[in-house]
Amino acid sequence: MTPRKKRIISFILAFLLTFITYQVILEIITVEIPIFGFHDIVDLRNSQEIPPRREFPGDYSQQNLEPFLDYLVSHNYWFLSSQELYEYFIANPKKLVPSEYRDRPKVMITFDDGNKSIYTHLLPILETLENKYGKKTKVVVFINSGFLGHQDSLIKKVTCQDLRDGMQKGFYDIQSHGLNHENLTKISLTALDRELSEDQIRLRKCTQDLDQNRTVASHIAYPFGAVNKQVDKYVAKYFSSGYLYDSLKLKLRFFPPNKYRISRLTVNKKHSAKRLSNLASGSWLHKLIGK
Repeated sequence: MTPRKKRIISFILAFLLTFITYQVILEIITVEIPIFGFHDIVDLRNSQEIPPRREFPGDYSQQNLEPFLDYLVSHNYWFLSSQELYEYFIANPKKLVPSEYRDRPKVMITFDDGNKSIYTHLLPILETLENKYGKKTKVVVFINSGFLGHQDSLIKKVTCQDLRDGMQKGFYDIQSHGLNHENLTKISLTALDRELSEDQIRLRKCTQDLDQNRTVASHIAYPFGAVNKQVDKYVAKYFSSGYLYDSLKLKLRFFPPNKYRISRLTVNKKHSAKRLSNLASGSWLHKLIGK
C-alpha cells in the first residue's frame, strides 16, 4: 500500500471516529421526551364505532391503547403534565427536577378535541391501571370549549362535568385547543383573539374551584397544527407554551427550545401498541445506557 493511500485511509478512519464520537456525545446529552398526540378512542367490539359505520384517520382503538399505557406504567414512566414539562424543561429559568423523577423515563400523553371517548373509553383504562399498579396516570386533554356537551354529531363531545370528574380524580390535565377548532392562521385578528381568550375563560370557569394554581388552559395545542408568527404573538398573551402536531419527538439539547413550537408524535390506527412502546423507549443509545 502506498503512503498516499495510507494517509487517505487514516483520514477516513479519523473522520468516521470523530463523527461517531460526536453522535454518541450528542445522544448522551439529549433529553428526549416523546409526546404522543391522540384524537378519538374507539371500541372495536362496538359495531357503531368501526367501518362502515364510521372511519376517521385519527381513530385509535381502546384495545391497543390499554396495553400501551400499561407498558408505560409498568416501566415506571413519568407522565408529564403540560405545566411540569414547561417548568422543568422549557421555562427560563427552569425548576430543578425533583429527585424522585430524575432517573425515570419521561413521556406525555395528549388527546385533542375533547371527544366523549376520553371520558367513556380512556378514563376507565386510567382507573384500571391505578387499581392494578397503585400509580396515578395523568394525561393532557386539549379542549375546544365551544363544543362542550355537543351530542348532535357522530363524534360526541365531553361535558364540563366530564372534565371536572376526570380532573377531580387526578387523571386530566385540561388545556386549550381553541374555542371552535379554527385554523388560527386563516382567521381575522379579532376572531383569533376570541378563539384564544374565550377558550381560556370558559375552561377556567368550568374548573375554577378545582384549579387553585390556575394551570388549566395555560397551554395550547394548535388546531390542525397551524401556527405562524402572528399566531405566536397572540398566543403569548394568554398561554405559556404551544404544541404542534409534526410527528417529531421533543429533543432538548444545548439551547432552550421554542416554547411555542413543542413537537408531538402523530398517532393513528396504523400504530400498534408495540410500535408506540418502541417510540417511547427512545433511541438505541438511550436504551443501551439505560436512560
